Amino acid sequence: MPEPAQPSAQPWSLPEQHLKTLIEQGVSRTYPKNTVIVSEGDRSDSMYVILSGRVKVYLSDEAGKELLLREMAPGEYFGDVVLDDQPRSASVMTVEPSKFAVINVGQFRRFLADHPDAAFEILRSCMQRIRDLTRAVGSLGLMDVYGRVAQLLMDLSVDDNGRRIIKSRLTQQDIASRVGCSREMISRILKDLRAGGYLVDDGDNMVIAKKPPKAW
Repeated sequence: MPEPAQPSAQPWSLPEQHLKTLIEQGVSRTYPKNTVIVSEGDRSDSMYVILSGRVKVYLSDEAGKELLLREMAPGEYFGDVVLDDQPRSASVMTVEPSKFAVINVGQFRRFLADHPDAAFEILRSCMQRIRDLTRAVGSLGLMDVYGRVAQLLMDLSVDDNGRRIIKSRLTQQDIASRVGCSREMISRILKDLRAGGYLVDDGDNMVIAKKPPKAW
């Protein structure tokens, strides 16, 4: 039986009691770094709860260009579209060795039948995903590159004893894929933010020393 993941603070998760029960329905699978778990266009037959590691959710074209939608951590899940039997809308790849509880569509349906209140939590999670993606599309269309970077940094930061810290280990290319620009442009923007005292490196973490201005 897969061991329960630590509850996630992310909105793309479930309350601890439902998460634990759902994990118990599935089988444990481990994948190495850079493994594609699901591909855009595949048929939906399983959902996945992340027990350990991290994954990225992304879109790609035939030339290999990627648009990174988000990263996901232990306690979060993906693949709940198994209920509508439609093709996957995005691809998911591990960014470090990862372990999952894999639940097939029959197990997922039985879970919902036995725990109908969980359906409201899943609906809440789906609505949050729609809001997140709507905001992301809006920023791509209405904000310049600097504005998108500044917003992303604030969105990724968490409070740590009064400091805003970015704990996500995103590379410059990851940030570029998230905001839709080149890695070189991200390098220049981060360099300027550091020079202006807005960003400070603290080991593996990035600290937002002061809120970046809305325009540069």
